[in-house]
Amino acid sequence: MLVLAATPIGNLGDASRRLMEALASASVIAAEDTRVAQRLLAGLHVETHARLVTVNEHTERARIGELLDAAREGDVVLVSDAGMPTVSDPGFALVRAAVEAGVPVTAVPGASAVLTALALSGLPTDRFAFEGFAPRRDGERRRFLESLAAEPRTTVLFESPNRTAALLAAMVDVLGPDRQVVVARELTKLHEQVVRGTTAEVAAWAEGGVRGEVVVVLAGVPAAAPDAEDGLVQVLALVEGGAKLKDATAEVAARTGLSRKGLYDAALAARSR
Repeated sequence: MLVLAATPIGNLGDASRRLMEALASASVIAAEDTRVAQRLLAGLHVETHARLVTVNEHTERARIGELLDAAREGDVVLVSDAGMPTVSDPGFALVRAAVEAGVPVTAVPGASAVLTALALSGLPTDRFAFEGFAPRRDGERRRFLESLAAEPRTTVLFESPNRTAALLAAMVDVLGPDRQVVVARELTKLHEQVVRGTTAEVAAWAEGGVRGEVVVVLAGVPAAAPDAEDGLVQVLALVEGGAKLKDATAEVAARTGLSRKGLYDAALAARSR
């Protein structure tokens, strides 16, 4: 089968027993960078007879047939340099081809920079979007940020440390100075740092330079508070259309989140004037 194996994003102590067993028993280890994979094997003291092959953005499609053939005979373990393969890393084309060819695919879960940064951010986690890397060019970056201007979900981004300051400055210009944002750098490593604040505050911090692996977590736009007067107008319109007051207030309360009793009382008062 094809095994998608998440590797530590920094701290080798996060490697699971399952990961080490998968690497030790693999027939083939398909790695984003075989040198990084060899360091991982050495750091985890894993001995393997697996053949190591490079699967990156340049070689992935050319190796699909070879790897699917290998996966029919034994386990092909796919690893990226850090975290889960296919998440802003190689592997998507291989997984899709395996699924279409009927080759079993499974995963060894583990560390994720996306979820780690989201959990540490202190921003809402019930709904979120992952957008990968922000565009590099200023114009494209600004258009991308404009698409997030009304996004209600928390948004998680990867960014190069060399472009983090530019991204945050663009956030101030496009999204305003008061949107909440978090920069998490060097997660699980010795110099882990999580910087929280408004876009203006965090952009000012980033002007001094940012180093290491970076994840940016941007707060969504809070939902607008329900308008009681508009809710009352909706109730009265339903009543004028033939609905019973009780049913009208229940429908509008369910649609807007306004108090059912409050709407009922306001409608009674309006009708008695």
